[in-house]
Amino acid sequence: MTIPKLKIISWITQIVAVVIMGQTLFFKFSAHPESVQLFSELGMEPKGRLLIGALELVACILLLIPSSIVYGALLGACLMAGAVIGHITELGWEGPRGELGMLAIVTLICCGITIVIRHRELPLLKAIHSDTPTERGRRKR
Repeated sequence: MTIPKLKIISWITQIVAVVIMGQTLFFKFSAHPESVQLFSELGMEPKGRLLIGALELVACILLLIPSSIVYGALLGACLMAGAVIGHITELGWEGPRGELGMLAIVTLICCGITIVIRHRELPLLKAIHSDTPTERGRRKR
């Protein structure tokens, strides 16, 4: 696949992740009863709910700024991995919680695709994949 096509796919996955994470922010920040109940069951109410909401907001912003997309995707993937683990261990998948769990999985996949496409934008990987060869230092005898 060509680079422009990959960039388009990346932007689509970024926007999907931003929309999904963004729509839950209202519920977290407004102390919606369902959100309060979820975080209470996880033992994270209210500080955890607000912290997760703030981190999701940061991830959404980073996903929309071209120079920080890969960092937003990494943050989003970590947050959604935590959400999936929460559903597996404590919350379950019945009823509306199943829908929230599936949205977390979709967001995790979108962030993962973005990371795979843009992995060369990470500083360590950028140095490894640089186009210019580097000289290897050798000991002089």
